[in-house]
Amino acid sequence: MGRTTARTAPRKRVPRAEREQQILEAAEAVFAARGVKAASMEEIAERVGVTKPLLYEYFGSKDGLVVACIRRARAELLDRTWQAVEHAESAEERMRLGVLAFFDFITDHAAAWAVVRGEAAISGEAVAAVEEVRSQQTDYVAGVLASYPDLADADPARLHGYADVVVGACERLAVRLETDADLDAATATDLVMDVIWSGLAVLAD
Repeated sequence: MGRTTARTAPRKRVPRAEREQQILEAAEAVFAARGVKAASMEEIAERVGVTKPLLYEYFGSKDGLVVACIRRARAELLDRTWQAVEHAESAEERMRLGVLAFFDFITDHAAAWAVVRGEAAISGEAVAAVEEVRSQQTDYVAGVLASYPDLADADPARLHGYADVVVGACERLAVRLETDADLDAATATDLVMDVIWSGLAVLAD
């Protein structure tokens, strides 16, 4: 009788888009745990079960991987914000739900937020990507303010200035969310609205 030879089933090829998401999830976790500078491409590759050269093939460099992580977080944050405000019936409700969506995102995606917040450890294109996140949030807030009847004719540049104040306040509270057990997303949202909406009432008078 002839001898049979055992065959190893061929490894299933993972589509590139799916593999990229796996790499980004692993990278966020490593960047959050180690910091961007100390994080190694080797550890990220090991977590995913791929070779380090594949990371470079997909993202070009560690900086390229950082940028991809930030842009992924930016896209998801925008998507969650629009989903949250879809059925809002007033400018105030849109603002409240949009701010809450931001804090919920920070709470649910601590690793992604850690990458964005760690901009001091990165440079170049990554810093620009972080600014894209801030600009996205500022544009959203300015749009909400413009929909407030008494501010409809306000100077757009001034509205963007107000929006910058809101975004800055949210970022600071987001840092506290990581360390203050008594602060949650809903409470942080109330704090922002207490200041912002009372301030708008004064401006509209």
